[in-house]
Amino acid sequence: MSALMEKTFHLVSDEKTRDFGAALATIMRAGDVFALHGGLGAGKTTLTRGLIQSLLGADEEVPSPTYTLVQIYETDAFPIWHFDLYRLESPEDLHELGWDETDQGVAILEWPDKSGDQLPAWRLDIHLEFDGDQRIVRLVPCGEDWQTRIDDFRF
Repeated sequence: MSALMEKTFHLVSDEKTRDFGAALATIMRAGDVFALHGGLGAGKTTLTRGLIQSLLGADEEVPSPTYTLVQIYETDAFPIWHFDLYRLESPEDLHELGWDETDQGVAILEWPDKSGDQLPAWRLDIHLEFDGDQRIVRLVPCGEDWQTRIDDFRF
């Protein structure tokens, strides 16, 4: 098995970050887990907003689920579960939020480190950070299928 290789992108604005999320929606499938890593204000919710609005329309409100911890969106193909785990007290609390139901849809996790051993090994890690006035986004595949999908991904 070959080593998995990450892919890096430079985004110059919030609008480009939303566009990047919309582009990611084109490679998304039921059963996927997107783990979004980055500090406060790094663009995790902005990217998620672009992804969800690309499927449900620009009028779809996509707030950060910081206080509700999870928001569910019904698309024509499958549900999308948007988790913000910043305030999660224990990884076991994920089950109370409906974690076990996400396998038929897509799970997007902000602050995935808070999920502990609940975070599946097969996922796409998305790292967001600032470099001056721009964002750097790194896609890190965790699983061979993800490697193929990000190799073919263009933005």
